[in-house]
Amino acid sequence: MHFYIRKRRATPTVIVVALIDVLIVLVIFLLVTTTFKQQTSLKVQLPESSQGKKPGSTENPPYTVSIDTNGVFFVDKTPVTFDQLKDRLKAAVAKNPNVVMAINADEDSHWGKVVKLRDAAAAANIKQIIVLTKEPPKQ
Repeated sequence: MHFYIRKRRATPTVIVVALIDVLIVLVIFLLVTTTFKQQTSLKVQLPESSQGKKPGSTENPPYTVSIDTNGVFFVDKTPVTFDQLKDRLKAAVAKNPNVVMAINADEDSHWGKVVKLRDAAAAANIKQIIVLTKEPPKQ
């Protein structure tokens, strides 16, 4: 009888650098093919009006001030205090004396905040104020 002597096989080696390369390619593929959901930072529910102006109907865009349901003032989607708002309005008038201010108030916002905003606009010498609304749903 002839017995074969089994040779011990060497344990396979794992090349870690190749695995890292494959993982990086997979991560890049996932990043490129993934779509990200864009969320708005300020949600304002405008009141409805059939007499409302279409936004962008003038050549110069208006200086828009938004008021949310909690009565917080927003300029360019950043919250500001009332004193900061008055300073920004004065700066806008200094830059352009014919600036038009647009009030973008939520339909559930406090009416007193809108009145304070109009008073601040009058104190800053803003001559034209418009109120942004949305069109009622068509039936």
